[in-house]
Parts: sequence; C-alpha cells; structure tokens
Amino acid sequence: MAESNPMTALQADLARFRKASLYSAVEDADRLLEMLVQAREQVAGATDPHRASLTMTKLQNPINARFDAINNDLKEVSKGQKVFGKSLDKASSRPGLGVLNFPLRQLPTEHDAMATHPELINRAIAMHMLREGQFSVASTFLRETHEHPLPRSTTSTTNAAPDIQSLQSQELQEKFANMYSILNELKRRNLVPAINWAQQNSAELEARGSNLEFELTKLQFLWLFKGPEVNGLPDDDRNGRNGALAHAQAHFARFQARHRPDIQRLTCSLLYAPNLATSPYASLFAPANTIFDDVATSFTREFCSLLGLSAESPLYLAATAGSIALPQLLKYTNYVMASRTEWTTENELAFETPLPRSMVYHPIFVCPVSKEQSTEQNPPMLLPCGHVICKESLHRLAKGSRFKCPYCPSEGHIRDAQSPVSYGTWAEPLNAPLQDMADRQNARAAMRADLGWSPLPLADILAPASSSPLAENAHRPSLPLVPRSGIPLPEPPV
Repeated sequence: MAESNPMTALQADLARFRKASLYSAVEDADRLLEMLVQAREQVAGATDPHRASLTMTKLQNPINARFDAINNDLKEVSKGQKVFGKSLDKASSRPGLGVLNFPLRQLPTEHDAMATHPELINRAIAMHMLREGQFSVASTFLRETHEHPLPRSTTSTTNAAPDIQSLQSQELQEKFANMYSILNELKRRNLVPAINWAQQNSAELEARGSNLEFELTKLQFLWLFKGPEVNGLPDDDRNGRNGALAHAQAHFARFQARHRPDIQRLTCSLLYAPNLATSPYASLFAPANTIFDDVATSFTREFCSLLGLSAESPLYLAATAGSIALPQLLKYTNYVMASRTEWTTENELAFETPLPRSMVYHPIFVCPVSKEQSTEQNPPMLLPCGHVICKESLHRLAKGSRFKCPYCPSEGHIRDAQSPVSYGTWAEPLNAPLQDMADRQNARAAMRADLGWSPLPLADILAPASSSPLAENAHRPSLPLVPRSGIPLPEPPV
C-alpha cells in the first residue's frame, strides 16, 4: 500500500489554522460590552430599586452565554495552532519531504561556514532590510553590530567593516525610499513618477540596453487608451483615445530607432478602437494587473542595477538555495561521519547542488588540464595562443619562465599570460598585452570556441558561481580554434 503524501495532511492543517481567527471572539466580546453598557444605562435611569434588581437578574444568562461563546472561539483558535504545530513537527521528522526535512538539532559538522565572514553576513542582512524599506530596523542593526561586533575567525581574510558602515549612508536610504515611493505609485496605476525617473536616468538605461523607459511610455499609452471607464482618470482631452494620441505624438518619436515596429502597432491600434477585441492588436491590451506587475518588476531590476545591486536580495537567494540543498548536505554529512571518511577538496562540495534554473546564473570554468574549478587563488589564465588554463596548471607546465601550450605547438613566457577576468570585471594584464592583431583575433577565436556555447558575457562565464557547476559543463574538453559568429563576447583588454 502506497504511503500517503504527508504534505497533503500538512496543507489541510495549515488551511484550518489560517481559517481559525479571533474575529468571532472579538465580535462576542463587543456584544457583551454592548449589553453591559445598556444595562448600566437602565440601572442609572431607574427610580425603582426593584427595577434595577430585575435588570441585573435578566442580564445574568445572556452574559454567561457570551462568555461561553468567547471561550469556544478561543478553543477553536488554540486547537488549530496545536494541531498545526504537531503536524509541522511530525512532517519535519519524516524523510523525503525536501526542504521541510530540516534538522531539529545542530548540524552534524564542526565547520561553521558563517564564522569566517561575519562582516559580509551582517552586510547582507543590513542590505536586505534596506531593500525591503525597513530603514529604522537596518539602522538599529548596523548600530548594534558596530557596538557589539562578533569575534573574527582566525581564517577570515575579509574586512568588510568599512563597507558595512557605508550602508548607513543617508543617500542610499533616500534612493531606496524613492524606489518604494515609485512602486507604491505603480500599484495605484500612476506611471508619471516612474516615467520621470526613467527620463532622468535615460543615459544610464540606454547604455545598459534597457527598454524600461519605452515600456513605461508604452504602458502609459495603453492606460490612456482604455479611457476613464477603466483608468479612472478625468474625462478630458488628456485621456481616452485623444490623450493616447497626444501622448504618442509627444514621446514616441525618440524611440523610433529601436522600437519602430512596436510604435507602428500601437499607433495603428487607434484605428481599431471601436472593435478592438477582434482586431489584430487585441494582444497589446493585456489585463492591467499583469502589465503593471511586469513593469514594476522591470523597474525594480533596473533601479537596483543602477545602484550596482542584483534584482533579487542576495540574502533571500542564499537562504533559499541553502534550504533546497540542506537535505542532501545532511545526508552526505551523516554518511561521512558513519563511514569515518573525509572530503579533502577545499571550497568545493562532493555533490552537485540541485538548484532550479532560476538560481543558476552562469557556469564555472573548469581547467582542461587539472579538471579543477577556477577560484580567486587559482584564476583562469589566457595564453598568447588563445587557450585558457588555470594559473596553477600554467606554473606546473612551465620550465623556468617558459612554457609550452598543452593543446597546440605554441610556446610562450609566463609574463605573457594574462587573467582575462577578475571575477566579474576585466582585470589588468599581468604584463605586456597581446602584441598584434593576429594574436588578438586568435584569442577571441579561442574564447568563442571554448566558451561560445553560452550567450553570457565572458566575465560571467569565467566568474565563479555561488552554486556548484552544471553537470554537463563540469568537465568539458578544450575545443579547436573555430570561432562562432553572433555570440556577444566582450573584447579582451588591450
């Protein structure tokens, strides 16, 4: 007999817990107070003492009934809490529940991964609070971390204390406050503040290749097009089809170079206004909630990008990824302890972390010689011939100061090798740059051959990820120098 799914029972108990509320108890308490107030007024206005006694006698049974009703309401709420708590404890102790199979005791490991970087962890927490608009909580947290710092580990090599204090900047808080103000206006279907912000930062958005300003202008056109019956704006010439046409004439011209087809569809939709539902342009007018939610997400992403931040909170991503990987980590740790073995490779897990595709941002470069992942201490090195190997492999291959490429007959000097990336940004070459155009072309061809399968920038391809590598990319052999066209790779520094 197949075992029942424990998640079904847990979800049912959760629904019962959410349904139980104190509203009924509050209503019964209000009725009780109302009865007492009425009785007090009757007793105060009575001239006959027997009437006051009669009023109190009549009040006894209704009061007892209300007290019983309040107790029953509280019992239902308490029962829902207890049942859900027991179900949660039962589910957490059963295997096979994924992220719910969390430990009820300390992890069976002596290594504390958070002890080596307390400043970075505090910074992530403070930044998360700022991103959520909790400015007073963030200020209190930063002040307490400064007054009561955690002891630093002897193996810690980071010094993020000055960077943490920079989060107390009033300018940074004002920027996030401005972001939340604009998001609140978007929830109220007011696009003007977002459009003004996009126009003020038009140059930066254009340099990033962002379409946010046009998307906001396009959405304003669609919102005006729907008229006062839908958008609730004043019924005048600045609203409806006339307002949409005036908006298009005033703002669409500057976007023609990049968005001419979209502009043509938007303006032609005016001709089909009486019968828009059956027109070829009906798909433009999606439900308002969907459109505004999408543009709010795009606005948040671009706003954070201009501040040099990711669209999602790093603390949220790290906590979510850790919760997903925790069951396998527990299983592996228990196995290692039971078999009295040890994983000797540093800074690398013994298994692949099963993260969803939304959390896999880029693969990891694996040295074709040593089959090791690149790290900050062992970065990838671009050889003059165009092949890429890790720094430690390069020094092992070298005889003195010269080396021979393991994949072609070329020879070179160690000082001619350079690090093409510095973990997200272009790095300065170790010594002299590539000397002629032929070398640069060969280098770009090698990059496209070895790394061109991904449309990501080269800096993202070679940068280390926070998760384990994708299985299909962990041990790729080096490929011949055949360039692939149409892949946007950045130019190497010259």
